[in-house]
Formats: sequence, C-alpha cells, structure tokens
Amino acid sequence: MKRVMCFGTFDLIHLGHLAYFQQAKKYGDYLIVVVARDVTKKEQGKETIFSEEERRELIQNLAIVDEAVLGYPDNHLKIILQKKPDVVCLGYDHNVPEAELRRKLAVLGLHPQLVRITSYLPAKYKSGRIKRVILQKFF
Repeated sequence: MKRVMCFGTFDLIHLGHLAYFQQAKKYGDYLIVVVARDVTKKEQGKETIFSEEERRELIQNLAIVDEAVLGYPDNHLKIILQKKPDVVCLGYDHNVPEAELRRKLAVLGLHPQLVRITSYLPAKYKSGRIKRVILQKFF
C-alpha cells in the first residue's frame, strides 16, 4: 500500500481543499492529512475559527481521507518520521523549499517522493480570501 501525506490548516473547508486531497490521493492508496496545531497557527500570527481537534475531526470524516492526524508543533518533521509516507504532497502555497525538505528528510533516513500540488482556482478558493469576504458581508 502506497501512503500519501499532505498538510494544512483546513479551517474553512472548500473546493480548493477537496481538489488538493483528490490530487494527492492519485499518488497512492492511503491518504494521511496532517492538520496544523493551534499553537503553530498562533506562532504564525494566524487566527483559526475552529480548534485543531474540530478541524481534524472534520477532515477525518471526508470520504477521501483515510487518516487525519495533528502535527507536532515542536518538530514539523516528526509526523513524517512517525507515519513514513511514500509520497509527501505540498500545497501550491506552502512556503517550503523542496530541496531543503528533501535534505532534512534524508538526514532522518526518509526518502519520500515530494510532489507540489497545483492550485484550484486560487482567486476564489483561498481560505484567507473566503474569511475576508465573510467578514465584509456579515460583520
């Protein structure tokens, strides 16, 4: 069984997220989605609407997702080391240099295929944009 892992906050689920999962699932049989921790988002200066456990539970209940887990705030590579995916999918907007990630994983003895997933209508389906529209319309 080929295991695929992808990452995100997933605070407001939308079609862009679904497209991300669909593209990722094409690379394997078992899709693991890592949900960002609340403390990580706070450290990045970002506010979430839903708690990490609420976001994880929502993702876990999507039919396309085989396993939804919380990441580790102190070591973002730890979940990759723990789950050992064959493929790691990065979102189009993840600011992670692939060469650097590949090097860090190799030090841990991991050599998954790295895939950069393409965006799905980012002008419309971007969580930050959706939050701004909601705030403008309703608050």
